[in-house]
Amino acid sequence: MNENEIVIYTDGGCSGNPGPGGWANVILAENQEFPQSGGESLTTNNRMELTAVIQAFSAILSKPEWACRQITVCTDSQYVKNGITQWIKNWKKNNWRTASRQPVKNQDLWTKLDELSGQLNLQWNWVKGHAGIKYNELCDSLCGEQIKKHS
Repeated sequence: MNENEIVIYTDGGCSGNPGPGGWANVILAENQEFPQSGGESLTTNNRMELTAVIQAFSAILSKPEWACRQITVCTDSQYVKNGITQWIKNWKKNNWRTASRQPVKNQDLWTKLDELSGQLNLQWNWVKGHAGIKYNELCDSLCGEQIKKHS
């Protein structure tokens, strides 16, 4: 990672689906770690995965000196990565309907993520969850704390 690059790790989880959930992210910038987390008492795993990324992007956009940098997003959610890099194009073209003509779940969060990601220079990386990757594990731990807090 060069000094101008920003790396974000994100995770979301739920106890029961739906159930109490937590989200977390760690922004790596300027040789520092900036963790944040939150949760809800009744939510889904996918909503928490999306919220983790949205919250990270909101934090970055609140700092103009960060918003113009190259950002690498590391997520263990294929749903988030594939949704924002591939599926969303057809969802928007098909009036927020899936290939099977069903309404897209979590459209409110997808719309927000699409709006925020359009303002940033992003590269998306999928990382394997529960594989000992330091910041993915930290996000997972922070999610767990939030799930307990909201249970």
